Amino acid sequence: MDPEEISSAPEQADNINKKQSRSPDTAFISRRLFIRAAGIGAISLGLQQLGCSVTKRSAQQTSSIPDIQGFERDTSGKTTSNGWSPVSDRKIRVGIIGYGVCKFGADFGFQNHPNVEVVAVSDLFPDRCAELAKACMCSKTYPSLEELVKDDRVEAVFIATDAASHADHVLKAIRHGKHVASAVPAVFGSIEDAERVFEAVKESGLKYMMFETSCFRGDLYAMRKIYFSGGFGKIVYSEGEYFHYMSEPIASFREWRVGLPPQWYPTHSNAYHVGVTGESFTEVSCLGMPSIISHLRPENNRYKNPFGTEIALFRTSGGGTSRMGVSWDTAGDGGERGRIRGQRGTFYEKYEGLEKNLPDINRPALPPGVPPGGHGGSHGYLTDEFVTSILLDRKPLVDIAAALNMTVAGIVAHQSALKNGELMKIPQFII
Repeated sequence: MDPEEISSAPEQADNINKKQSRSPDTAFISRRLFIRAAGIGAISLGLQQLGCSVTKRSAQQTSSIPDIQGFERDTSGKTTSNGWSPVSDRKIRVGIIGYGVCKFGADFGFQNHPNVEVVAVSDLFPDRCAELAKACMCSKTYPSLEELVKDDRVEAVFIATDAASHADHVLKAIRHGKHVASAVPAVFGSIEDAERVFEAVKESGLKYMMFETSCFRGDLYAMRKIYFSGGFGKIVYSEGEYFHYMSEPIASFREWRVGLPPQWYPTHSNAYHVGVTGESFTEVSCLGMPSIISHLRPENNRYKNPFGTEIALFRTSGGGTSRMGVSWDTAGDGGERGRIRGQRGTFYEKYEGLEKNLPDINRPALPPGVPPGGHGGSHGYLTDEFVTSILLDRKPLVDIAAALNMTVAGIVAHQSALKNGELMKIPQFII
């Protein structure tokens, strides 16, 4: 589970363009614009200079994070910087917020990227803030996000705080004129927050990107490339799974993970349709299974959530069907994965179908010194995509529309589960 880090909101602390785009996914973005135009329901994805060192860390000096399911590194040896070329010599001045139990603030490699200077960091807890500064080799620290975003030298922020604070933190950063990258989910259980964030990002003209790790896992990357080359044809059916057994929840700020409704954390699975096709989900019927695990019983969590597993059946904007499951309470095999069935082909760990001229499905080169990182080697790619979108002034892959279409579908799915599978319509976010 993507452990977004400790919140930086003080009120919650208690005691405490030189070249054209090199993005491999411009077809995804262009197709989304085409779908919208065609009307077929597309988705709406004062510091001092001496404050921070600009020396980059080596790939071996990445932050140490716990051994938690889903954090696996890419050990294939296929990732390389050979063939990478910069699109600009500019350095974006980035602030990083959050360094909790899973230390995500430093694990996405901003401090390694040749087009980034980490100029400030923040965490509510002074010891963690100091650790984050050391990991990013940055000497300028702030005690809260609220203070950091006032700094005019900071152009963009990476928000690695607790999920419950994402909407509030994104809004504060956007309103202070910062580009924003955020850990998942985009918002936490609130459609009203989704609408507020959507409007704020649209009106600002700034970049927003949700760091959905599944979008740069090797299998989903391959599916997206094949889909936009026509290898699947019309998608008839897709599946996504985020199965993460938690007899005890991962430690979290104010215990926000305790009793977490599964479909409030849906983006790892939902990405296996939205992140592949650029479509959205329009309706859902979801069934939840009451859990035998203590923190997933309604009397033992703040959400009154009775479910440890929720399986959603979606109708897609492209006319297909999608099954997306999230489970906290089923022991054994787990992970983040998905499958696609189209009229011309399928992908069940590999492509099988009618297309004989497949595109290159290997993930592209990363900038020198940027490690692929965790979650199947997706971290470095997400950072490079966000940075490149700013340098080239283009949409990032998982922009605000894609992020909310992945997230809000799960919020409505949980509502459906609480109503014994009632078919419910899902708000659409379209840019």
